[in-house]
Amino acid sequence: MSSRIENDSMVEIYVHETENLVEQLETIIIESEKTKDMTSGIPEIFRLMHTIKGNSMMMHYDNIAKLAHSAEDLFDYLRTEEPAEIDYKGIADLMLESVDFIKGEVEKIQCGEGEFDSAEILIETLKDYLESLMFMNGSIEDEIEEEIKSANECSKVKSYEELKFSDNDKFYYVKIIFEENCQMENVRAFSIIHGIMEFSKEILHSPQDFESESSEAFIRENGFEIIICCEQNYKEMENFFSRVSLLKDLELKEIGKDEYVSIGERFQGKILDSEPGVPTEEKNPEKHEETTVNKVNRINQTAKKRKYISVDVEKLDVLMNLVGEIVVSEAMVTGNTELQNLKLDNFNKAANQMRKIINDLQDVVMEIRMVPLSLTFQKMNRIVRDMCSQTGKDVSLELIGQETEVDKNIIEHISDPLMHLIRNAIDHGIEEPEIRSANGKPASGKVVLEAKHSGGDVWIIVKDDGQGLNKEKIMKKAIEKGLLEPGGQYGDKEIFNMIFKPGFSTNDEITGFSGRGVGMDVVVRNIEKIGGAIRVESRDGNGSEFIIRIPLTLAIVDGMITRVGKSNFTLPITSIKESFKVRKKDVIRDTENNEMILIRGNCHPIIRLHEKFGLDTDIIEIEDGILIMVEHDNKVACLFTDELVGEHQVVVKNFSRFLKKTDGLTGCALLGDGGISMILDPAGLIRN
Repeated sequence: MSSRIENDSMVEIYVHETENLVEQLETIIIESEKTKDMTSGIPEIFRLMHTIKGNSMMMHYDNIAKLAHSAEDLFDYLRTEEPAEIDYKGIADLMLESVDFIKGEVEKIQCGEGEFDSAEILIETLKDYLESLMFMNGSIEDEIEEEIKSANECSKVKSYEELKFSDNDKFYYVKIIFEENCQMENVRAFSIIHGIMEFSKEILHSPQDFESESSEAFIRENGFEIIICCEQNYKEMENFFSRVSLLKDLELKEIGKDEYVSIGERFQGKILDSEPGVPTEEKNPEKHEETTVNKVNRINQTAKKRKYISVDVEKLDVLMNLVGEIVVSEAMVTGNTELQNLKLDNFNKAANQMRKIINDLQDVVMEIRMVPLSLTFQKMNRIVRDMCSQTGKDVSLELIGQETEVDKNIIEHISDPLMHLIRNAIDHGIEEPEIRSANGKPASGKVVLEAKHSGGDVWIIVKDDGQGLNKEKIMKKAIEKGLLEPGGQYGDKEIFNMIFKPGFSTNDEITGFSGRGVGMDVVVRNIEKIGGAIRVESRDGNGSEFIIRIPLTLAIVDGMITRVGKSNFTLPITSIKESFKVRKKDVIRDTENNEMILIRGNCHPIIRLHEKFGLDTDIIEIEDGILIMVEHDNKVACLFTDELVGEHQVVVKNFSRFLKKTDGLTGCALLGDGGISMILDPAGLIRN
């Protein structure tokens, strides 16, 4: 990849766009293979590869561009020739290998690595596949003749003046204005030219040099002009340009041969006029005036359309932090002790209005941070496809609730756990086809990945119709490892939870997917890291169901502040069931002298926060404090604190990496009075 463009913003945009294109490619390839219908997929794959090629050529990432060009050739043949027989799996394997290569190279670009891999082996494989396909369909000889003919015709055109026009030729003038927020205009112009080259006899454009830094600024200021000689009619040209993205204004008109020659001479003379005009418009002021009116109408119509822009996620984090500081500042003002006993009606009215506006601002920022789970879910199709290919099992994946949205920071932590669960469902859960048939099940297994909102949380469910968890085998392995006592009485839930222990595996043989006992404990850690929880349900012979609960956001929490001694603690409202006073006689002790309380027929442990965190307090007697009942993953505990301070919205601040993580705490928050409140982690408290 020599002479690469080093502009950081252009590289960033290239990486972002290529990642999106590759994601689309992977989804279309897998879906086409699954349905064995490439009718709609072939043109789309061709278009995506064409775009990747154009962008990569512009950025001088030659290995990606050459690979995309070879894939484009293959799908151009499939698109135009429509061969009767298509090896869907063969094409899918080749294309997914190409997708993986592009992903790897884009990751290197993103990390700033200078060494790139060669795509020559893949390119040769694609070429060989195309040649074999052409040979089987008897078109390779015609293709060779066409290439020779095309080369001979091209060699006759020594210069612009020597070009021979035919009676069927049509001439078009095009001027493109990109949207204000569009970046890398020269790359987009380059892609357009490559698209036009497929059907044009000749094409000239201004500016002519796409690679110079001035060309991007010139196109942004003055637009991009093109003249085209081709046989396409106006409607076909209009359809082509209607597909150009980030288009603010388009001027497309058919012109005469003389006008075409005149504009071509201007382009070749490199006359970069700041307001390039078309000669016929200058001679016809009425037409020019009409065009201006139309342009105003187009601008008004465009203003009514919804616009989308790409924003760096780090900027969203900064914005979220600023909103958090506003929330804290508002609390500091309205909670100022000097104002408590003053009658300030106008101040209170203004403060309430400010609080409402801040809440609205916070809601808007939260919505901006929300992203759908669809991309994460779609990635699982590839996992299922590869697992089926290597295990010989036939498994379908059903996706439900892909539109469910969560905070973008949570998305980053959920992909790996889902990948492990999907792999385990296929490797451990789904039986071999012959075993399924013998048990009266369809030979093809099924995995369902579902997402839905529930209160302030998102539930993600992974379930399969396989054999379920083997309770006896799990219990035997747990006893061998000393995790359970021989002869002990254990419920299904306690036994099933053994699979989440580090190093635990019921597989006797180590395979490429399982047997090492690594994976499920990582799933639990990743989910708990974002304040979530996971539980498993299983029915012998009827499959397993893994249920993940994760919060909508990690940034701002509605919490109940409680005081222990001189320290403040915040509990997420969603984890609180109730709070109450208790009498000493209601407290009982178990055989290990742990405090318990009997509530509505159920015994729950009492956790004294001052003992847990080593704090000094005058509230020691159970009757003098208050109990807060919290729940996590269907487990309940009662926290003993001095008093409740009140409900507040707090901005979560993560602990510095220099601070040792304490079980039961997830972070801290700045309060309105300038104090610090530790944020309690109900999951950690209950677990320990």
